[in-house]
Amino acid sequence: MRFFKVLFAVICFTGFVNSSAMALKIEITQGQVKATPIAITPFFASAGSKRGEELAQIITYDLKSSGLFEPLNPAAFVQNAASLQQLPRFADWRILNAQCLLCGTVEESGGQIKVQFRLFDVFKGEQLLGLELSVDKAKWRRLAHMVADEVYQRITGEEGYFNTKLAFIDESGPKGKKRIRRLLMMDYDGAVDSIQELTKGESMVLTPRFAPNNRKIAYLSYEKGAPQVYVHDLDSKSSKLLHKFEGYNMSFAPRYSPDSNCIVMSLQKGGSSAIYVMDLQSKKLTNLTAHDAATAATSHHIDTSPCFAPTGDKIVFTSDRGGTENLYVMDKNGGNPHRISFGQGKYSQPVWSPRGDLIAFTKSLGGVFYIGVMRPDGSDERTVASGYMVEAPTWSPNGRVLMYAKEERKGRAQLYAIDLTGRYEQKIKTPREASDGAWSQLLNS
Repeated sequence: MRFFKVLFAVICFTGFVNSSAMALKIEITQGQVKATPIAITPFFASAGSKRGEELAQIITYDLKSSGLFEPLNPAAFVQNAASLQQLPRFADWRILNAQCLLCGTVEESGGQIKVQFRLFDVFKGEQLLGLELSVDKAKWRRLAHMVADEVYQRITGEEGYFNTKLAFIDESGPKGKKRIRRLLMMDYDGAVDSIQELTKGESMVLTPRFAPNNRKIAYLSYEKGAPQVYVHDLDSKSSKLLHKFEGYNMSFAPRYSPDSNCIVMSLQKGGSSAIYVMDLQSKKLTNLTAHDAATAATSHHIDTSPCFAPTGDKIVFTSDRGGTENLYVMDKNGGNPHRISFGQGKYSQPVWSPRGDLIAFTKSLGGVFYIGVMRPDGSDERTVASGYMVEAPTWSPNGRVLMYAKEERKGRAQLYAIDLTGRYEQKIKTPREASDGAWSQLLNS
């Protein structure tokens, strides 16, 4: 939002599963949800290895961060990892009020790390899930996130979101022109050894966006002076200018199409900006919100922040064509543009849910900023977060959690995640101040 506020001012802006059903049924968009008590024991490992404990710690963090699970204190556990190689003593675990129990083994050999784990319904004394997973040894942390995803899905019925990457803008130094902003990427849990530096901080960068295939990140950079769209290739670990758009002052607000073959963005010429889509193979550029020449000569229009629907047939965007910033939806070819936001305040930064059922947005009203959601037709608008400065919502790949940036008055910029009930907020661990978060899709391994 900080960038877009300035912009508007400048240019105007494999395994087995037990068939028994879990009694618990979670609906995480309505009502008060009570966290499920779960015992997560260290995985049994060879003598002297700490890997089993490390895996359990990561799984514990992931599940607790969702707000839907309450991991029990390991100090109270009545069985150790070795004794759990046989069936659990369910009566002992019931005393602790553990509704679920997760245990397993971990082995490392031949450059691979493998876990076998089981999830139990303690009160029924039944196995809910049993799987074997393996990855390259160097990716051992990812294995823990994969286990957490499986447990989350078995209990909630929703796909997990822990085996993912987060891209964000790392901020350091004094506020203002000397502020250093770098593009970083890390695991969901913010582990220090997972952090990768994608830009060096020599130029200001903003608004990273993952391609749905997880292979590239589009972002905004001031490397050439005016803001332009760059693309970082995660395979080659290199960045380059997306395209030199002759005749345009700047390019900004990039997002990928669902098939990763196109980028939709805003290009600014003179006092107006319009939304364009570029085919990444042919480099063909198409203007989706061309303004009437006579109107453009007498007034400035701002069309920005485009985002494809997950089906690829619609685009939501921000426009001030009605006099103030509101949200509009149009066909992918620019046809049938229509306004969907009609509440008070200024709307911006719309992001379509991966499930297609909701659009998240930022709204400002009376000096307060809000993160909200609405249906694609504009109905059922509600807010999930508010503050002095909250902005830049981005969806988890399962469409049930929003990450956003928050800055208190004269305070630090931080990333937070909040569930769609708006009741459970979790600070995202980053090395320093952070803004403009982006969430990858689930990783393959």
